[in-house]
Amino acid sequence: QVQLVESGGGLVQAGESLRLSCAASGRTFSGYTMGWFRQAPGKEREFVAAVRWSDGSTYYGDSVKGRFTISRDKAKNTVYLQMNSLKPEDTAVYYCTASRSHLATMSSRGYDYWGQGTQVTVSS
Repeated sequence: QVQLVESGGGLVQAGESLRLSCAASGRTFSGYTMGWFRQAPGKEREFVAAVRWSDGSTYYGDSVKGRFTISRDKAKNTVYLQMNSLKPEDTAVYYCTASRSHLATMSSRGYDYWGQGTQVTVSS
């Protein structure tokens, strides 16, 4: 069993930056993919980014490419989401997730473990 705990959300102004952290516990993750999804009010959960634990390969949703960076610290079992140039449309609850699979996917069905979510609000 894997437990995920997000932190780092908050209220920022448009154009500012925020870094989310997701601390994982339970085991090592050599064969895992970890990622971030977000869900805004009235919208479906949206893929944001994923990172392959073994080699650090990254994948991004189109809406955040060039602005967000996902990374992992293998020694700390932690994944990060650096969010730059934030826009009001980035406002959402951000969820950390982990898949037992080495393959990244943009579908939430491909992930096995989820954190509780952390709120990110971007004001104009």
